Amino acid sequence: MVDVILKKNRDKPARQYHPWVYSGAIDKVIGSVEAGETVTVRDNRKEFIAYGYYNPHSQVCVRLLEWDEGAYPDDRWWHFRLERAVRNRDNLLKNPDLTDCGRLVFGEADFLPGLIVDRYADFLAVQFLTMGVEKKKKVIVDSLFELMHPTGIYERSDVEVRLLEGLDKRKGVLDGVEPPEVIPVLENGLSFRVNIKNGHKTGFYLDQRDNRLSANAYAEKKEVLDCFSYTGAFAVYLLKGGATSVTLLDASASSLQLARENIALNSSDIPTVRFLRGDAFTLLRQLHESGSWYDMIVLDPPKFAFARGHVKKALAAYKDVNLLALKLLRPDGILVTFSCSGTVSVDDFQTAVFWASVDARCRLQFLQTLSHPSDHPVPASFPEGRYLKGLICRRV
Repeated sequence: MVDVILKKNRDKPARQYHPWVYSGAIDKVIGSVEAGETVTVRDNRKEFIAYGYYNPHSQVCVRLLEWDEGAYPDDRWWHFRLERAVRNRDNLLKNPDLTDCGRLVFGEADFLPGLIVDRYADFLAVQFLTMGVEKKKKVIVDSLFELMHPTGIYERSDVEVRLLEGLDKRKGVLDGVEPPEVIPVLENGLSFRVNIKNGHKTGFYLDQRDNRLSANAYAEKKEVLDCFSYTGAFAVYLLKGGATSVTLLDASASSLQLARENIALNSSDIPTVRFLRGDAFTLLRQLHESGSWYDMIVLDPPKFAFARGHVKKALAAYKDVNLLALKLLRPDGILVTFSCSGTVSVDDFQTAVFWASVDARCRLQFLQTLSHPSDHPVPASFPEGRYLKGLICRRV
């Protein structure tokens, strides 16, 4: 077994169950090890801290797996961890007639760093984001098939982060049957068609499930603008909540087409629905210039900050897009706004929204603070895992 020795006074985070060991904390590596292989992490006195997998090509050189020295992460360990993660979601998926999609494995949150597993009805979509889980792909796929008995398991490892790990992008069938172009799923009793082969993330924004329900409560008798609408999940919830009209805005024609289908799936008596394709910042300005007003606006933009060095620029973008929205929002209107940038803190995001309200010359009340649902847990030792934050606000 290869030992990774940490520098003096650099072992505290690892001892406190933080799952990442950065290259700067490592004093030396004793032995020969290939990227992705399991190592033992020790302090400068050679005392055991944890097992993890190693990748010298990544800034996060070791991702920790297990802090019990007697529980070496062999194939049985991986099966047990997967079984435990799936079992912890039993409450979400106990009624498939209401909800049959959700996250089964959430990387570091389930002490399986680099692994994402999402369920969509009878199919699983899986992302292997690091060299460590790539090396364990076979045992992971075999265990998932044994635990879940899916119709098929589809890989969606076509993400940029793999390049930082020295891995190519990959997608395709790993086991079972290839999924159809769209899979029908249920979420909170509502119907959606999901493209797990080519859609964003693994096909659907599962992390917004509870937030869509929260927004639904404010929608009655409102004219709504849904920005960055993707395939219309927020719009479906808001129409069910009694919105009198919804305008969906997105840059992707294929996403808007799937949004049309999702809206039609859930209502035979559809109120006024409008679809606008284009850049959100440009279209928001055009809507303001045309004199448009709305009672409720949803902002769910893509990630603006991919690293700590991007935070300042990202906060400027969040302020700008919220300012544009507030200029379109009627008095007593509701703004539902999000950031999915993990490096942007809740406080910084809230401050950006506040400064947007100052520049819009309006007062704003924060009604609710939002985050991801229980199948996307945040470890107490890993606050970086809380990437999604949202606010429901009222313009007064």
